[in-house]
Amino acid sequence: MNDVHQPAKPGVTAAEWERRVDLAACYRLVAMFGWDVLIFTHISARVPGPEHQFLINPYGLLFSEITASSLVKVDLDGNVLGDGAAEINPAGFVIHSAIHAAREDAACVLHVHSINGIAVSAQDEGLLPLSQQSTVVLTSLAYHDYEGIALNDDEKPRLVRDLGDKRFLMLRNHGLLTVGGSVADAFLSMYFFEAACMIQVRAQAGGGPLRLIGDDVLAGAHVQFSRVTKGVGGRLAWPALLRKLDRSDPGYRS
Repeated sequence: MNDVHQPAKPGVTAAEWERRVDLAACYRLVAMFGWDVLIFTHISARVPGPEHQFLINPYGLLFSEITASSLVKVDLDGNVLGDGAAEINPAGFVIHSAIHAAREDAACVLHVHSINGIAVSAQDEGLLPLSQQSTVVLTSLAYHDYEGIALNDDEKPRLVRDLGDKRFLMLRNHGLLTVGGSVADAFLSMYFFEAACMIQVRAQAGGGPLRLIGDDVLAGAHVQFSRVTKGVGGRLAWPALLRKLDRSDPGYRS
């Protein structure tokens, strides 16, 4: 097993290798939690440094197959850098490049087509304040209307406008997206986002009246959450998640 600080890919700095290991772990965790859709959807991460370079999955690999060295480095226009042997999904990078370009704090952009997330995104009222998990998301949630498969660059300004400075984006009739200052924070945000959607779908399936959390509680949710998690929570939970992966699926580090 390669140490996170020991690059196993020629020409890769220690900082980039650490980002690659975190991103590969994120792909494997998304698969482990069942949020992946075969080879589709994407998680991208900014390469540490002044250049506008990003890491994303090679098109054709399952999330459970992603490794640190298999990740593809691209520029802001989606051009593959390096040997150019791998391909990426152009539809995926339209969304990711728009956010990375507009948000300097977007070290990682995580997008999934989870069943629960899509179910809630298709509901007119969107995410409801039904659970503690939902209060975390509702403190920083935006919505973007569906415009078809994301292939056209002219959608980028509307996507950026709708996201604004939020951490959570519900893509209507499409899926969920989170933005994080680290891979860990983007993953933890998605964990709460997907959990909130799952709880909503199950609560609605019960058929009885729903008890909504009041606005007074929602108003203080951000401060409470930040205090308990010391931010988003990635710094606390990520080492434990990596240990979990290392016990069952350590291949992501290669």
